[in-house]
Amino acid sequence: MTIRSRRETITFRHPVHIRGIERALPAGAYEVVTDEEMIEGLSFASWRRIATMITVPSEGVRGATEMLSIGSVDLADAQAADAQSEQAGAAHD
Repeated sequence: MTIRSRRETITFRHPVHIRGIERALPAGAYEVVTDEEMIEGLSFASWRRIATMITVPSEGVRGATEMLSIGSVDLADAQAADAQSEQAGAAHD
């Protein structure tokens, strides 16, 4: 089984709640790691997401970070909510 990891940096412009994380995360840039495994037996390369993790500031330990497992849909929902907050803020300017 072949597994690959993809890393990307996402930015939230407002404090954000991601389902599965009990606290609000401050606005800022976050590293997201997505692990995928190759689907065997196909005539073309195809990958299936098996894990999504986000690096966040650690609670209680200044300067430390922790990597938390999240759902990809929950991350997409948080990004959409952040974008809506941005649009709502622009409408009031």
